[in-house]
Amino acid sequence: MELEERSKYGEPRKYDPTFKGPIQNRGCTDIVCCILFILAILAYIAVGILAWSQGDPRKVIYPTDSRGQFCGQAGTPLEKKPLLFYFNIMKCASPMVLLEFQCPTTQMCVEKCPEKFMTLVKAYSNTNDFDYYKNFCKDGVTNTMGIAEILRSGLCPSMLFPSKPFTRRCFPALGQKGGVITVGNSSHFEDGFGKMRDAKDLVDGVKNATVVIEARQAVMKIFEDYTQSWYWILLGLVIAMLTSLLFIVLLRFLAGIMVWVMIAMVIVVIGYGIFHCYMEYAALKGEAGANVTLQQLGFQTDLSVYLQIRQTWLAFMIILAIVEVIIILLLIFLRKRILIAVALIKEASRAVGHVMCSLFYPLFTFLLLAMVIAYWAVTAVFLSTSNEPVYKIFNETECEHSRETCEPANFTTSPMKARCPDSECLFAFYGGETVYHKYLIGLQFYNVFLFFWCANFVTALGQMTLAGAFASYYWAFVKPDDMPAFPVFSALGRSLRYHTGTLAFGSLILSIVQIIRVLLEYLDHKLKGAQNKFAKFLLCCLKCCFWCLEKFIKFLNRNAYIMVAIYGKNFCTSARDAFFLLMRNMIRVAVLDKVTDFLLFLGKLLIVGLVGIFAFFFFSGRVKAFENTAPHLHYYWVPILTVVVGSYLIAHGFFSVYSMCVDTLFLCFLEDLERNDGSAERPYLMPESLRKILNKKNKTQQAQ
Repeated sequence: MELEERSKYGEPRKYDPTFKGPIQNRGCTDIVCCILFILAILAYIAVGILAWSQGDPRKVIYPTDSRGQFCGQAGTPLEKKPLLFYFNIMKCASPMVLLEFQCPTTQMCVEKCPEKFMTLVKAYSNTNDFDYYKNFCKDGVTNTMGIAEILRSGLCPSMLFPSKPFTRRCFPALGQKGGVITVGNSSHFEDGFGKMRDAKDLVDGVKNATVVIEARQAVMKIFEDYTQSWYWILLGLVIAMLTSLLFIVLLRFLAGIMVWVMIAMVIVVIGYGIFHCYMEYAALKGEAGANVTLQQLGFQTDLSVYLQIRQTWLAFMIILAIVEVIIILLLIFLRKRILIAVALIKEASRAVGHVMCSLFYPLFTFLLLAMVIAYWAVTAVFLSTSNEPVYKIFNETECEHSRETCEPANFTTSPMKARCPDSECLFAFYGGETVYHKYLIGLQFYNVFLFFWCANFVTALGQMTLAGAFASYYWAFVKPDDMPAFPVFSALGRSLRYHTGTLAFGSLILSIVQIIRVLLEYLDHKLKGAQNKFAKFLLCCLKCCFWCLEKFIKFLNRNAYIMVAIYGKNFCTSARDAFFLLMRNMIRVAVLDKVTDFLLFLGKLLIVGLVGIFAFFFFSGRVKAFENTAPHLHYYWVPILTVVVGSYLIAHGFFSVYSMCVDTLFLCFLEDLERNDGSAERPYLMPESLRKILNKKNKTQQAQ
């Protein structure tokens, strides 16, 4: 049965006396895909140049008035008028409409927002008030014009009310007093036509404005917290980096002890989390409002409110308890495999010790990814702003030409204006009907697709480079004498010189799957309001299947790059060899490789936990020694969350090198078992610690 399985997944590697690690004499692989990738990059550069020549980021930076002019743009007559004012904001459906430049009312650039209530009728009777009022009127308004003429020509709004700037636009200064909505501290205002109206009527025009204001206040508080605590956050991230580095250095010399200490400390840290949650849960017993459920509380912008509820701490306690039980059960059932995993981690520590510059390679990967992201973001902004201004007809009464496109220059003398006297030709949005604009959506799709392809290529380059460096360590008979002088640079040179096409091929397959997932997410977003349950079920199944497919391709690519780094074959051959090698050793792969991943994950969890606990006690002021040192914050969870997320990313960067090292050594270890038998002619190259655990010996040792 075992022979049938082996033949099903290919024959084991034969002994080759000339094989001494990564093959130096190799040729270029996947040349067609290399050429395709180069052409795609050249086309991507051309798209960027085209977007930069057509696009105008000012459309994003500056708000646009009814004439399509930019408010506050330097070097224009509107330079000192940075804010956008709406004649009748009650015609707008929601703040999102304002942000999309599609509010059906006249919009003009102003120096500052109105600060007081005023109607055109009352302002007209006082010269000073009317001079102030004209700041919010179109050009051409004079004191000799009558009120009826001004309103009929749409030169001025019928009323002004106190407003505040938000995203460079004047929003009503809405507030609440005793549960009543107010604007400018008043619950009523005159609409300019002699009618008194409630301030709550403005909410219909500025839907969810109170939520926007609360969110704005929360954002401002968070921003203030960052300005008060940024240097402490930076210090926390430096501590996380030093802790990660110290952890890896200790693994180099005390791998076995460190792994068991790490396991014990993770259990202790999570156990303390459970204890702390229980103490908070017990302390809130009998407190007023502490028994309110999360469902009853709903969403609150002040997240500290949730920490005053017993149910929050109970949920935290249950989650941590489940995680604790899962970790303990895994450790009990995998205790024997952990010994092999510890030996593998020890060998990985030695490999990293011999290739110390590999710890800094993630910085190079990060730099390349930052360049890819920056190019994609800039190109996306220029593409999205390369449309032309489109003007449409807006009117208050019924009109057959409503929402049709128009030309503001000659609209007043057009037949459409004659048929709809109260209509206006206003700027609506940016669009266009040229060939470029017709294919603009295709260019945006190409930008996203090339972003995925380039980002995956950079990640693949890092994986193949590290795999080549660590493989040269494993197959060196005498370490480090038989290793290249600069393993990382040698592996990087081989990868770029011979295997650019292979890297492009693997990253292309992954990018296609990822772009399909993006399209499925887009469809899911579009179908959220649909009632077709079968369509929702089918979409959910497709999303699940492509998620699994992406994970499998990432796993296959990673191992294929290791085989390419060692043998220098093309992508398909290397992927097949890696897959068959793993399938011939399925039990070891399913248990041993995943155990090492689990142990490395515990290491990241430990670093994040230690730094997170320190940040919690420092920023929350729970420790008296830090009361005077810690900054006074609105939300102490802001720097804590930032430090925790940043610590995980830093730890992940360091441990990703370890993970790649373990995966490379693991494949080499499986090949070693197939190639060699421990005889004097075919000795095992695996470390002695692994040989002892597997009961494998070299005959030279047996003779001694």
